[in-house]
Amino acid sequence: MRSFRFVHAADLHLDSPFKGMASKMPEEVVSVLREATFNVYGNVISLCIDEKVDALLISGDVYDGADRSFKAQHRFTEGLRRLSEAGIRSYICHGNHDPLDGWQSRLDFPEGCFRFGPDAESFPLYQDSPNEVIIHGISYPTREIRENLIPGFKELVKGDFNIGIVHANVGENPDHDPYAPCSVSDLQETGFDYWALGHVHTRSILKDSHPTVVYPGNPQGRHINEKGPRGVYLVDVDESGNITPEFKAIDLVRWDLLEIDAGEMESEQAFLDTLSETFQKSLGAAAGKSVVVRVNLKGPSPIHASLIRDNYVDDVRDELNEQYGYQTPFLWCERISVSTSPPFDRTQRVNGTDLIADLLKLSDEVASDDSAVAELIDSISQIYTQGKVGKHTKAFLPDQEGIVELLYQAENLYLAGLLEEEGQ
Repeated sequence: MRSFRFVHAADLHLDSPFKGMASKMPEEVVSVLREATFNVYGNVISLCIDEKVDALLISGDVYDGADRSFKAQHRFTEGLRRLSEAGIRSYICHGNHDPLDGWQSRLDFPEGCFRFGPDAESFPLYQDSPNEVIIHGISYPTREIRENLIPGFKELVKGDFNIGIVHANVGENPDHDPYAPCSVSDLQETGFDYWALGHVHTRSILKDSHPTVVYPGNPQGRHINEKGPRGVYLVDVDESGNITPEFKAIDLVRWDLLEIDAGEMESEQAFLDTLSETFQKSLGAAAGKSVVVRVNLKGPSPIHASLIRDNYVDDVRDELNEQYGYQTPFLWCERISVSTSPPFDRTQRVNGTDLIADLLKLSDEVASDDSAVAELIDSISQIYTQGKVGKHTKAFLPDQEGIVELLYQAENLYLAGLLEEEGQ
């Protein structure tokens, strides 16, 4: 078998709105965010051409919704045309956000582009040697696919090297809808060599060989729950079939959650200086990318009274956004959450025998109990996921880290009142 290489991408979500854009954002920042998914897709195409790959594999959710915009469809096909002109093939399956029954313009796809239908099917990588490398895939006919799609692959004719493309929830990931659920053992039983997965937006290699099972994650984070570097995998396969996946960060804007202990802030100037220093570190860690940040101030603080004053924190955020939001690369502070309390010795109070001690102990017990946190998430999930606004708000459903943050925010709220009653 000859050696070859491909790029594995997923969850482009072209034309997806950036959650966090605000009316006070500079037009330059709004423009960058609005075009981010399109420009990152352009980065995918450029990476394929620059690395001289043989194929691009896209594992579902090319678009953000079934009623895909004409702009998204046109940009997508133009990118594939660039690949075709460079002699690079493309293989695409559709997922729950872009099912086959969604609206589609009648745009021509270029030669060398293969789109999988509602039943598992196969396409060769090489026309002159159709049994050498075969790419197998399936698309969602409609949005909600609840059954395991992997059995449909087992009857397909295999080649010397086999790649499967599917948009699925492998291993019952609780952070994503349970569409096309399956297990790693299901994938292994097909006898394929590489599984190109989509659906889960956090990159991970579920299995590194026999078969190699990979989620590349989405190439551009769109909200605070999609933090850190985002990109695709560049995969090399040698003559012996050995597989080497290499992550390539191609995102344009990164999200960052900044946790700041407010206990050392003796003055409002110290607060301002700490924020500026933290913003600089976030930009420095982003490898030249722009950053959208959310700040969480926590702990007992000498300036707690100032932090909870009406509009004070928002005014500070607006001033810093004036400084950092107009530079290149920019940093935009989307929100500052205040989870502080009046200064007090928490360790001493938690060991007491009064009501405050009981409440502090309860906070710690719940925060350290994964099952209790899971119950809290489950109890509020309907607020975020049901009704007409559910499809817009479910991305904001707090995860385990978010629930613990809310728990301690609640603690600081009731502590403020209780300590005030004590005269502190």
